[in-house]
Amino acid sequence: MIITPLFVIFLLLVFILVWIFANTIDKRKWVSLLISLIATPIVYFYVFYPFINIFFSYHHQKHFDSEAWKEKPALRYEMSTEVVTKNLFLGKTKDQVKQVLGKSEWYSWDDSIKANSPEMWNYNLGFKPGAFNMTQECLELVFKDNKVTRISQYQMEKKFE
Repeated sequence: MIITPLFVIFLLLVFILVWIFANTIDKRKWVSLLISLIATPIVYFYVFYPFINIFFSYHHQKHFDSEAWKEKPALRYEMSTEVVTKNLFLGKTKDQVKQVLGKSEWYSWDDSIKANSPEMWNYNLGFKPGAFNMTQECLELVFKDNKVTRISQYQMEKKFE
């Protein structure tokens, strides 16, 4: 898990709310502090975090890990921000990308050749958590002269039948 400023703010907010609640139980500060320190992680991960995921698209981010990418494809969205913002694969060859990410799941449509282009690789990132989320996250790597020239993330509407 990457510790982001938003995560710290949310954790402090939950701690303050638990502290206020603990003060209604017992006026001794050390007891309130003890209750707050123990209850904050529990309340955050089992009450606050699921509630946030129902209405917003906030989720924890993780550093890119090739093994996790291959073993848990449904959770790739947690690593996608780092892949796109740091351009982790920019300048890499197809063989290098295939070794780290695995074989491309599908090719993108290229209007210039009117077909799916083997120079545009796509990977499914899964669905970000949320009750009303119907979009699948995808990652596209564009190759030119056997090297990655562009990395982009996009959303694709998923229809369940």
